[in-house]
Amino acid sequence: MADADVDGSHIRTLLLTFFFRYMRPLIEQGHVYIAQPPLFKNTKGKVTRYTYTEQEQVSVLAEMGQGVDIQRYKGLGEMDPEQLWETTMNPENRTLLQVTLEDASMADEIFTLLMGEKVEPRREFIQKNAKYVTNLDI
Repeated sequence: MADADVDGSHIRTLLLTFFFRYMRPLIEQGHVYIAQPPLFKNTKGKVTRYTYTEQEQVSVLAEMGQGVDIQRYKGLGEMDPEQLWETTMNPENRTLLQVTLEDASMADEIFTLLMGEKVEPRREFIQKNAKYVTNLDI
């Protein structure tokens, strides 16, 4: 479980790389999952809807109309224990993504590329892909 923002994605990549490099059998046997916490809580009157992506947020706000109280979670620490249970840990409501060997392998390649000792491949990757960034947390 990691934050729903860009920093959380980096942490998730680090964790996947760790499991891939040092505990690979856990992934091979299907025991590693990614929990999906919400990015936003939207409240209007007595109705509360959680959204997990920026795109989903835009859609939900359009549905809910004016007067929505929006709370953006900057991290899991901003959630009350009850909210974390309701959205991310309760088996009846949670979304878990099973990690496959392909996912872990890709995370390992990306981590090695972006955090490894070789500067030139990292520079090339950033130069090639920077133009595709559309949702960068500030």
